[in-house]
Amino acid sequence: MLSERDYNPPKAHKALLFSTLAFTTCFAVWTIFSIIGVKIKQELGLSETQFGLLVATPVLTGSISRLFLGIWTERFGGRLVFTILMLATAVAVYLLSTVKTYEMFLLAALGVGLAGGSFIVGVAYISEWYDKGHQGTALGVFGAGNVGAAVTNFAAPFLVVAFGWQTTAQIYAAVLAGIAILFYLLTENDPRLARRAKEGVTSMPLRDQLAPLAKLQVWRFSLYYFFVFGAFVSLASWLPRYYVGAYDMTLEQAGMLAALYTAPASVFRALGGWMSDRFGARTVMYWTYGVSLICLFILSYPETSYVVRGIDGPIEFSIVVPVTLFVVLTVSLGFVMSLGKAAVYKHIPVYYPDHVGSVGGLVGMIGGLGGFILPIVFGAMNDLIGVWTSCFMLLFVIVLVSFLWMHGAIVRMEARRYPEIKSAETSRFLPELQPDYGREGATGK
Repeated sequence: MLSERDYNPPKAHKALLFSTLAFTTCFAVWTIFSIIGVKIKQELGLSETQFGLLVATPVLTGSISRLFLGIWTERFGGRLVFTILMLATAVAVYLLSTVKTYEMFLLAALGVGLAGGSFIVGVAYISEWYDKGHQGTALGVFGAGNVGAAVTNFAAPFLVVAFGWQTTAQIYAAVLAGIAILFYLLTENDPRLARRAKEGVTSMPLRDQLAPLAKLQVWRFSLYYFFVFGAFVSLASWLPRYYVGAYDMTLEQAGMLAALYTAPASVFRALGGWMSDRFGARTVMYWTYGVSLICLFILSYPETSYVVRGIDGPIEFSIVVPVTLFVVLTVSLGFVMSLGKAAVYKHIPVYYPDHVGSVGGLVGMIGGLGGFILPIVFGAMNDLIGVWTSCFMLLFVIVLVSFLWMHGAIVRMEARRYPEIKSAETSRFLPELQPDYGREGATGK
């Protein structure tokens, strides 16, 4: 993190621009199975569980790799690591178009998943260019690269129809390789790496890099991200299948409606970064969880028919979420998730300025694992329970548990910070409503 004196806006904005472009491309590649996976499912005759595993496999690599990529970025710099990562992923995406069996598709998907690790590389790289007062907004702008999922949901169906899914994968590979070369040529090494090279200072020992991971607070941040990012990724991959199955839509229609969810869940991440700088990341997380609980409660309700014994005889009616309301609720959910994603990563450089790569890598890894685990569970629940809305039931439970843990932890901290407030009052009000509540980073979390 730079001091306000060393902050150089032109260089910082240049790094942010090309990092966001690179991340957007990587994210589009990372979610490619949400579209071509439907065609592969039809060709291979896959079950719902097998399809869920195929869609989730790239997320596994993208999740696990984040911890290592974060550490490597702290050591070797984001410019080099980002470039190598994109080139390696481009090769994997091209090879995807040559495989035939389900097992080989899973293996190729592991390579494609490397694109998902680009997030922590960009976070560690960008955070070194900005001072504390601008980091939240900058990381929010960078995180808006999640819009790559919307690009895939919108554009990939038409590419698949026009050229076939194999050629679509080859087009994606070529674009990613081109962006990798462009990124390396037009960016610079981050200030910390340049300063270390100039002073001849070695990088931090691995033990010191990993030390913060023993703190429970870091794992709590990881749970937040499990929902706001992991569930986002899983729904971005799952919604096209949901629309096709639950509402009997074509793949093109399903892709466009899924893009309505992924677009705000990506673009408004920049707003979430600004709001975290302005109002505090803690406040934004309360808003995120509150709205999510409302949306998920309604989305969880399955289509149900009732017969009521009326005065003049039986009265029959049914409760169903029409497609218009479904779209509105998922778009609203995506919007608050975008705010939450920015809020979670606002915490990291504030509390762990010298460990953004390792802490951010762990948080990103847990969040990414949510994107891997949840589609598999969604598919399994469809096979076992046979209710389309079961995926939203699961997400409702996850949000409720996360919200209660977050609020309980904050209440305990506020009680220690403000001993003059009685415990009854501490439990009664949200921390934002207590006297002398300050900005995130000043109050602690």
